[in-house]
Parts: sequence; C-alpha cells; structure tokens
Amino acid sequence: MHWLDWAVVGIYFAGLIVVVWWSSRKQTTSKDYFLAGRNIGWFAIGGSLFASNIGSEHIVGLAGQGASSGMAMAHWELHAWVMVMLGWVFVPFYYRSGVFTMPEFLEKRFNSKARWILSVVSLIAYVFTKVSVTVYAGALVFKTLLPELSITLFGTVWDAFWVGAFATVVLTGIYTVFGGLRAVLYTDTAQSVVLLVGSFFITFFGLKELGGWNELRAVCADNAAGFALWRPLSDPDFPWLGILIASPVIGIWYWCTDQYIVQRTLAAKNLQMARRGALWGSFLKVWPVLIFLVPGLIGYALHQKGVIAIPPRLDASGEVIAAINGDQVFPTMVSTLLPPGLRGLVVGGLMAALMSSLSSLFNSCSALFTVDIYEKIRPGASERHLVTVGRFVTTVIVLLGMAWIPIMPRIAQGGLYHYLQSVQGYLAPPITAVFILGLFNKRINGHGAVWGLLSGFVLGMAKMIIQGFYGAGNGKIHDPAWLAAVGDFNFLYYSGVLLLISTVVIFLASYLTAPPTQEKIEGLTYSTINKKEIRASVGMFDIVLTVVTLGLVLGMYLYFSFWL
Repeated sequence: MHWLDWAVVGIYFAGLIVVVWWSSRKQTTSKDYFLAGRNIGWFAIGGSLFASNIGSEHIVGLAGQGASSGMAMAHWELHAWVMVMLGWVFVPFYYRSGVFTMPEFLEKRFNSKARWILSVVSLIAYVFTKVSVTVYAGALVFKTLLPELSITLFGTVWDAFWVGAFATVVLTGIYTVFGGLRAVLYTDTAQSVVLLVGSFFITFFGLKELGGWNELRAVCADNAAGFALWRPLSDPDFPWLGILIASPVIGIWYWCTDQYIVQRTLAAKNLQMARRGALWGSFLKVWPVLIFLVPGLIGYALHQKGVIAIPPRLDASGEVIAAINGDQVFPTMVSTLLPPGLRGLVVGGLMAALMSSLSSLFNSCSALFTVDIYEKIRPGASERHLVTVGRFVTTVIVLLGMAWIPIMPRIAQGGLYHYLQSVQGYLAPPITAVFILGLFNKRINGHGAVWGLLSGFVLGMAKMIIQGFYGAGNGKIHDPAWLAAVGDFNFLYYSGVLLLISTVVIFLASYLTAPPTQEKIEGLTYSTINKKEIRASVGMFDIVLTVVTLGLVLGMYLYFSFWL
C-alpha cells in the first residue's frame, strides 16, 4: 500500500464519519431508527438495495467463482428481473400494510406463530451466514494487501486477517448503532459509487494486461465446458435444470421477502418511491456480472498466461485440493495490477462493500429483534426505549459475528459464494412458498403457513447438517450409504424438492382447517388489495425503467449463452 492508497482510504473514512454524524441526529423514535422516518427517495433506496447486496463476499467470492466455474453463478447475478417483481408485485402489499418487518407482515396475513418462526430463523441465519461470510471475505483481502500488518494484544500476535476483520466489524457496528437506517441508506448510496468505480478499474486494467476481450474469450474457450453459462444435466455442480429450479426460488426469497433487503423499500416517502427505488436497484443489479464475475475470468486467464500467480486452494492440513484458490483471485489482481492511488480506491470500494452489507444486516437484525420479539415481550415500551434496545442488539450481533469468524475457514473450502448460495438454497424454499401462496391464494391460512415454515426449515437444516458430515469433500463419511447419498444430493435439486414439499404441506394444512376471515386478508392478498390506488401510483418512468432493465437482462443471457 503506497501513501496515496492510504490517503484515498482516509478521505473515504472522513466522508463516512460526516455522513454518519449528520444521519444520527434526531434518532428519537423507532420509525426514525429502523425506517429512517419513512422519508427516503427512490435514488437512495435503489443505491442502498444494490450496495447492501454487493458485499465483500460478492467481490471476493464472485470473482473466485468466475475463475473456478466460469459463468455458472451468473444466473444469481442476473436476478434484476426478480427485483422488478419486488417493485411491481410485492412492494404494494408491504408498503400499504404499514409494517416494519417481514415477520410482522406474516402476522398480519397469518398469525403470531408464523411471525415468531420467521424472526428467530432469520436472526440465526443472519449471524451465522451473512455476517461471518462477509467479514471473512474482507479479511482475506486485508491479508493479501497488508501481509506485514500485525498487532500484539494480551500476549497474542494478530495478523492482517484478524486486524482487518475486527476493525471493519467494530467500525461498521459503531456507525450503524448511532446512525440507524438513515445512516445505512445514505452511506450505501455513496459506497455504491465507490464500489462501481473501483471494480471498473480492476476490469479495465485486467483486460488491458491480458490483451482485450477477444483474448479472454480465446483463453476461456480452451475450457468451454467449464466456463459456459449453461451446463449439461450430467454436470455435478450446476446442471441447467437445477439452475432453472433453484435460482428463482432463492432470488424471490432474497429480493422479495428477506428483511435484509425489503427494509429499504419500507423507508420510502410513498408507494411510488418504494416501487421506483426497487426498479432503480434492479437496473444497478444488471452490472455485477461484468464488474465482479468477469474479473474472475480475467484473473484465470492472466494466471494461465503467467502474468499473475494465484495461490492454490489448501485444505485444513495444508494439502492442495485445487490448482487455483478462487477466493484469492481478486486480492491478487488488486495487489499486482493496479497503480498507487487506484489500489487505495479499490480497497476503499471493498471496505464500502463490506461495511454497507454489514451495516444493513446489523440494522435489519436489530429491527427484527426489537419489533418482532422485544415488543411482544414488553408491550407498551417507549419509543426511546425501543431505540436503545435496537442499539444494544446491534452491539450483541457485532460480537456474535466476530466470535463466529474462526469457524469460517472450515466451512468455506468450496468457495465462499458457492457455500453461501447452497445455504440459502436450504433456507429459501419454505419462505418463498409461504409468501407467494399467501399473496395470491386467499384460502391459505395461519395453520398452513406455520406448518409449511416448520417442515421446510427442519428438512433444510437436516440436509445442511448431513451434507457437512456425509457430503463430498475432505472427511466424507460413506456409511450408511443412504445418508451419504443425501449428503451428495445436488443443492439445486434439493431446493426444488423443499419447495414442493413446503407447498404441499401449506395447501393440506390450510384446506383441512377453517379459512381465514375476510377481515384478516383485507388488503393483504391480490384479490382484496386496492388496485385503483396502486395503478394511480405508476408513472411512465417506472415503465421505461422496467423495460430497459428487462431488455438488458435478456441481452446478457443471449450473449453469454453463446459467447464461447
């Protein structure tokens, strides 16, 4: 790191402090703290949606997947069409219901049991997947860029990995605790710009060093089967049918029902701003394939030509298990290709991604606990008391995320991004089924929602645990054979199985019990919502942005389906 790099990073943090200080004023009510007073415009909402999604696990993990599996993960990064669904299909129900959280919406549509189940599962999932994965990915970059950095505390030497991990978690926790969602939204907007600029330079300098786009295509064409967007059914990891099944299920859960994402749209000034923010976010979501995944392809090509040297992937015992450690592609390109100053800008972009994702997550977790759990235990608590509890919960989540970091090396051997998508593939199906059926079938009741969520979560967690012991990889257990078969069963197909089982359970439990009352579903299903009010909120800009976004997604699919 040159002095210019440190100067750029310092300027970034100075700007961040100013924004947090400005945002932290007048945080007196729970609406201010958790939903920024419901007074945010569409541009900030869309930028926050994009920046919250693109964390360090995206920059590091997606580049790693590009180097190791080509375009296979592009399907998850072309979910801009799912964000269009968020704006047009889901947001009207959420915004008009006046809820703070997604579990609260489930209580309004179904019952309090459904709310409790989703709240608890979401909190557990956030702490042990998103926080830890994001911090781990960022710490890997610090270890590569600042290998000489170390601090001695309590007689123990902490290297660059741990210094970077703990520093970013603590700093992010501080500004989220004091700023609330308003700080998260406005810093996210600024950070998304830094993120895009930094990643553009990685792509630009990488292609320049390689010799251009055609040279990249030529190198990847030598292994066309391993870098194609669509894989045959015989592919053990990404068969095309599994992609078609699991990718939409995970996408709808993440973009349309997850508190971590949807909370941004709930902070809008009005319904039109909420929808437009989702659509603006969908437009931004089109580009990660080019600025995050393609650099991984470039890194692979540069490694093949001997321009850079990417270290191999090692297991816990130090044995080589893959020729390239995909998670080291991005940090290696940053340290090798970029000149002073620009390297600092990219590091600032990484910090932006890491901190925006963590800040969004911290705030969502505190909202889930305070609104969905604490208020139920302590009804009638003052607004100031709820804000204090929210800040305390954020602090606890910061500490839990830090405590989980040492476990990450054991569970990220297959690549961070692949690990993250597989875990989400086990969590998403029951939630996706409950929300979609609840919105479009007024006969679905609370019994169906509760049993659908419970059965899906139990089966999903069972598969994840079995996979950890009996799945393919180091230390695989082969006996009994049926457990080994379950462990090896492709996570994409299992997502489809979970969705089917959850749907059947929801229907059976609902139709075998009494239907919900008209009062319970009023305004919360497609057949009972005020469609005239929704149509009145639609502007020409919304329609144009939708058409442009969907056209870009279609164009990317067509190009990369035949690019090799």
